[in-house]
Amino acid sequence: MTSPNVDLTEETIFTWGAPPLKFGAGAIDEIGFEMTGYGVGRVLIVTDPGVRALGIPERIAESLQSHGIGSEIFDGVHVEPTDDSMIKATEYARAQGPWDGFVAVGGGSAIDTAKAINLLTSGPGELMDFINKPIGNAKVPEGPLKPLIAVPTTAGTGSESTAMCVLDILSMKVKTGISHWRLRPTLAVIDPLVTMSLPPEVTAASGMDIVCHALESYTARWYTTFDRKKPEQRVTYCGSNPVSDLWCEKAMMLLAQSFRDAVHRGSEDVEARSNMMMAATFAGMGFGNSGVHIPHANAYPIAGMVKDFRPAGFPQDEPMVPHGMSVSLTAPEAFRFSFESAPDRHLKAAELMAPRADKLNDQREQLPSVLVDLMRNIGIPNGIGGVGFTESDVPDLVPGTMKQQRLLATCPRTPTEDDIAGILTRSIENW
Repeated sequence: MTSPNVDLTEETIFTWGAPPLKFGAGAIDEIGFEMTGYGVGRVLIVTDPGVRALGIPERIAESLQSHGIGSEIFDGVHVEPTDDSMIKATEYARAQGPWDGFVAVGGGSAIDTAKAINLLTSGPGELMDFINKPIGNAKVPEGPLKPLIAVPTTAGTGSESTAMCVLDILSMKVKTGISHWRLRPTLAVIDPLVTMSLPPEVTAASGMDIVCHALESYTARWYTTFDRKKPEQRVTYCGSNPVSDLWCEKAMMLLAQSFRDAVHRGSEDVEARSNMMMAATFAGMGFGNSGVHIPHANAYPIAGMVKDFRPAGFPQDEPMVPHGMSVSLTAPEAFRFSFESAPDRHLKAAELMAPRADKLNDQREQLPSVLVDLMRNIGIPNGIGGVGFTESDVPDLVPGTMKQQRLLATCPRTPTEDDIAGILTRSIENW
């Protein structure tokens, strides 16, 4: 029986989910033991050439073999995956399969590619069937997927915690994704020792993804402000809520403590690397349920329409704006825009991110100033101009942002095309 005092014309329910977690130095050597719990006989290890060169996938294969589980390594993951790279990876998996389970080893690119392979080899349907609307058909998986253990080697995407995978649609020059709770990994295995050799530029870019995950999730629309939906219509992103808030706050505290140290002396600071891995996972547990908004929506066309920018520390074979970097470039201006919708949230986030920072008279500037100070310290480019865009590119970037309605719907202040154009224009330079 429903209480007569509860208004059911608005949303009254939020959802939260995350995979089981194994965290600690040496954790990757226990993957074979963990896989025995799923009754698998043959596993595909999904990674990229850079991670394979470090020998991590081979260690995992040895761990699997020691527990009687056969495996093969696929190292064809494309950094910043595309529809073409995910289709090719799936074709390989189908040709070499069937597989009883998967292990994803790498950054978000490897984990997201493994999610797509798992989805597309576990039931009917092709990639565009599952891509979020309005770009794809947002088809729902018909049944359970195979066991997937996610092993992040960067502290950033939090993909080991989330039910999303992200990719570029090459023909449209836009980034989008697939979102469904069945995509969430079966187990996340977090070993901070695998990040010790990350270049500072990669640490900085991926770390800014954690920052924006936590901040966007924390400042997202409160879950009760969404229209009430039928159970089958509830999306993975349900808005900020009491559980997601806890994880985001903890992630921000860890970032304040360790982000700069991880960038500037990460090869020797195990504590900083551990804190960043925890921050990435915790932020994933936050935004993977509550959602992200304008900075991520802007990031998709920024990455998809890159011209000639080739960031230090990343593969140089083609132009790219790393995801965490692209997300950060419009974040200061985006949070100026959203401030009026939730001032207390923005001020609390600024305090958590920089507890010892001087407080500005203009409250609207507190969070943007914290972000700018951090970005300058760790070497993030100065706005979208720093990665090759000019004001004349803004009209071409805006449609790509506006296609991300799943993300924009999570913003507590709904932006128009003119609003997005203004945010992008004022983000040509951030300082």
